[in-house]
Amino acid sequence: MVVGLAIITVLFAAVVIGVGALTGAKAKQAATELSGVIRSMYDTANLTGKTCRLVFELPSEKDEKGSVSYHAECAKSGLTAAKNRDEEQKEAVAEGERRKKKSKLDDDDNRFKRSDSDEAPTLQELTAREKARVDDAAKFSNFTSEEIPVRTLPDQVRVWVWTKSLRAPTKSGPAYLYFFPTGYTERAQVYVRQGTNVWTLSVSPLTGKVAAAAEELEVPRS
Repeated sequence: MVVGLAIITVLFAAVVIGVGALTGAKAKQAATELSGVIRSMYDTANLTGKTCRLVFELPSEKDEKGSVSYHAECAKSGLTAAKNRDEEQKEAVAEGERRKKKSKLDDDDNRFKRSDSDEAPTLQELTAREKARVDDAAKFSNFTSEEIPVRTLPDQVRVWVWTKSLRAPTKSGPAYLYFFPTGYTERAQVYVRQGTNVWTLSVSPLTGKVAAAAEELEVPRS
């Protein structure tokens, strides 16, 4: 009897998983959560006066075991996004590789050291310091809140991200969705899929509102 109950339990679990895949329940739940996160990011950028972005880490399409994750980042001030987003994403991948190979030396501590601390800084040093200050203000750092947690989606769920700055949806690697302090975001479509089930989230640039459609919409032509 125990063995029979165990077999029934396994079969029931398999049926539940199969039904979930057919209905795209996990994709629907992920799309609902992501809609709320996008709206929260829009409000955060508008209220804080900072440029923020959602960073998606998308696995390779061939990586069946890989999972999609996303998190929020905000800069220290208002910034504009790169116009050539394809190049920006390639640079993000290259930067990640450079960081892995980079030694743990603290360049910032050594950048402005001088043999004679009593001497006034030179023009070159002042210029370098100002550049470092501007670069630091332009850096994005992780931003989390109860409304915007770091999220990893179930393995069955895949995400594609398209914005107006991209020629085609990003399907693997890093992808970005920016929110600006002027109450504006990018025209974007986020595709959340599970098997043959697809949800398309269309983001309004002026309001940050998200319209969800239970189908794969085409990328806008204009």
